[in-house]
Amino acid sequence: MTKITVLDGSAAIQIPKHVGKDPDGDPLWTARFLLTHPEAVTLAHLDFLRSGSDIIETNTYQASVTGFRKYLNYDEAESLELIKKSVDLAKAAVETFKKELETDESKVNRQPMIAGSCGPYGATLHDASEYTGIYDSSITKEFLKDWHRAKIKALIEAGVDLLALETVPCAMEAEALVELLKEFPETKAWLTFSCAAEGTTLVDGSDFKETVIKAWNNAIP
Repeated sequence: MTKITVLDGSAAIQIPKHVGKDPDGDPLWTARFLLTHPEAVTLAHLDFLRSGSDIIETNTYQASVTGFRKYLNYDEAESLELIKKSVDLAKAAVETFKKELETDESKVNRQPMIAGSCGPYGATLHDASEYTGIYDSSITKEFLKDWHRAKIKALIEAGVDLLALETVPCAMEAEALVELLKEFPETKAWLTFSCAAEGTTLVDGSDFKETVIKAWNNAIP
């Protein structure tokens, strides 16, 4: 029988339950809680683990060096340390959960993993481009590789088990991410897309099947 792997749920729903504040309207979204309410982030991870999640994702979907520079006045080093902190918070939840397993044999998710969450470039622009995949004409594939590189490197250095490259809205960004992953050959990752309602195209109009096949072929060493 094929084993089913259970992912966690929405950070934007679960973390605020421990904070008492909704992140909607905040340009950093839940990433701000890494600084202001780190204990709430760990508690949210623990909620998902206790509910059966095999994989929890770091609270970094909307975290970025550019965002932390703009809205926290952090420099690059401070921004990358905050991204790495997200992994430490997830690890703390896993450690607590594993201690609980010592007296609870009913749980089946006994070896949980941590995925480093990487949202698309558009998620940090606050112009809805993460839902359209339409970036400024000046944005190139090389720019996107450079933009994602520091965050991905920080997550890997902090010790995630794999990367979650999430809700990619355009073919160019998918190509950039697959090419970038070749710089980290020991790292596993999954790639998910934002598709239009009919399911045959990405939200930017790119053919979904062709984009996936190209990503798969380019990912092969």
